Amino acid sequence: MLHRLSRINIVGIRADVLAGITTVLALIPDSLAFAFIAGVNPMISIYSSISILILISIFGGRPAMVSSTAGSMAVLMTALVAQHGVEYLFAATILTGVIQYLMGLMRMGKLMRFVPHSVITGFINSLAILIFVSQLRYFKAQSWVMYAMVGGTLLIIYLLPKLTKAIPSPLVAVAFMTIVTAFMHLNVNTVGDIAAIEPMIPLFHIPAIPFNLETLWILLPTAFSLAIVGYSETLLTQTMIDEMTEEKTSKDKEMKGQGIANSVTGFFGGMAGCALIAESVINVKVGARGRLSTIVAGLMLLLFVFVLDGVLNIIPIAALVGVMMMVCIEIFDWKYLRNIRTMPMSDTIVMIITVAIVVVTHDLAKGVIVGVLLSVLLHAYHTATHLQIHEKWEGDEKVYRVRGPLFFVSSDTLFERIDFADESDNVCIDLTDAHVWDHTARQTVDKIVTRLSDKGKRVRVVNDKSSKTA
Repeated sequence: MLHRLSRINIVGIRADVLAGITTVLALIPDSLAFAFIAGVNPMISIYSSISILILISIFGGRPAMVSSTAGSMAVLMTALVAQHGVEYLFAATILTGVIQYLMGLMRMGKLMRFVPHSVITGFINSLAILIFVSQLRYFKAQSWVMYAMVGGTLLIIYLLPKLTKAIPSPLVAVAFMTIVTAFMHLNVNTVGDIAAIEPMIPLFHIPAIPFNLETLWILLPTAFSLAIVGYSETLLTQTMIDEMTEEKTSKDKEMKGQGIANSVTGFFGGMAGCALIAESVINVKVGARGRLSTIVAGLMLLLFVFVLDGVLNIIPIAALVGVMMMVCIEIFDWKYLRNIRTMPMSDTIVMIITVAIVVVTHDLAKGVIVGVLLSVLLHAYHTATHLQIHEKWEGDEKVYRVRGPLFFVSSDTLFERIDFADESDNVCIDLTDAHVWDHTARQTVDKIVTRLSDKGKRVRVVNDKSSKTA
C-alpha cells in the first residue's frame, strides 16, 4: 500500500514538473507581448510573471491554475503609464491587490453563481478566438518555413501521445523545433527577436509617488478596473479548470491569493496579473494537478532569464504559435456548436452576443457583464410569461386566481386582467399559488385593491400567509 502511494506521489510530482516546464514556454511570448501593450520594459512583465506564479502557488485556492501578467489587464494600464509614468503603475498594482484581497475577504467568489453556463461558454469561445487572432501577427511577412514549423509543431503535439505520454507532447514539439532551428540555421523569428532578455535582480521598492488624496483618485479608477477584470477572468478560468479536473476549489481563497500576489509584485516594481486560461489549460492538459507545477513554471522562467537566456532567445516563435493554436482547438467548445440546435434559443443568443462583444472590444469583462445582464433580462421575461390568471364566479364573488411568479415584469399583466368596470360587488384576488417577489408586485396588488374599492366593490386578497379585506 505504501509502495503504491509512493509511486502515485512520484508520478504526480513528475507530471507537475514537466507540466510547469511546458507551460512556461507558452507563457514567455505572451509576457513580452503584454509588456508592449502596457507600454513598459519587457523585463517588468517577465519579473511580474515570476512573482505572481510563485506567490499564487503558495496563497491561491486553485492548484495548477496559472496566473501571470495578462493582456486584458495590460490594456487597462496603458493610459496610466502614458500619463503618469511607471511608478504610478507599481502603486496601482499594490492597490489592485488590496482590493482583490478585500473581495476574497468579503466572500465575493459566490457571485460567480450568477454567471450562467451560456456566458461561461461565450467567455471561453471568445477567448479561443482572441488567442487565435493574436497569433496571426506572427505570420506577417513570413516564408513557408513559418507555416511548416507551426504545422510540424501541431503534428508532434497530436501524434506523439499515440506513441507515448511519458513526456508532454508540447514540450517535445518546442524542444524539437528549437533544435531544428539551431542546427539548420533557419531564418525564422525567435523569442530574442521580440525583446532582448536582460537579467537583473528586482529589489523591494516603494513607488516614488506623492502620498495624498489626489494621487489616490488618480490610482483608484485603474486599480478598481484591474481588480474587476482580474476577478472576472480568474474566477471564470477557475470554474473551467474545476470542471476539467472534476474538483471544487475555493474562489474566495483564490481572490485573496491573487490580492497578495499582486500587492507584493507591486512592491518589487511589477504589474498586476490574473489567471490565464490558455496557459492554465496547457498546464492541466499535460498532467498538472498540484501547486508544484506553477512553482516550477515560476522557477523555470527565472532560470531561463538568469542562466538559460541564450536558449530562451533561440526558441522559434513558430513552435510557440503552434502550442497556442493547440490551446485554441482544445478550449473552444465544439460540443456546444454540434448540439446548438438542441440548445434553448435564449442560451444561444446570450453565448453569441457574449462572444461578439469580447471579440469586438477585446475586453472579456464587458462581454461577461453584458452576457449576465442579458441572461437576467431573458430569464425575467421568460419567467413573466409563466404567470397564469384564471377568472371565475364563486357565488356572488368574482375570483381572480393567480398562479406563478408576480414581480416587476409580470405585475402589469395582473393589473391589465382586472376588469374594474364589471358588475361584480365582491372581488377576490387569490394569491395562494402565486409568489410575490418584490415591492413592485405588492404595490400593484395594493393599487388594484384601492381602485376596486373606490368603485364601491368589496375586495379580498387571499394568500397562504395572510388574508385582508378592503
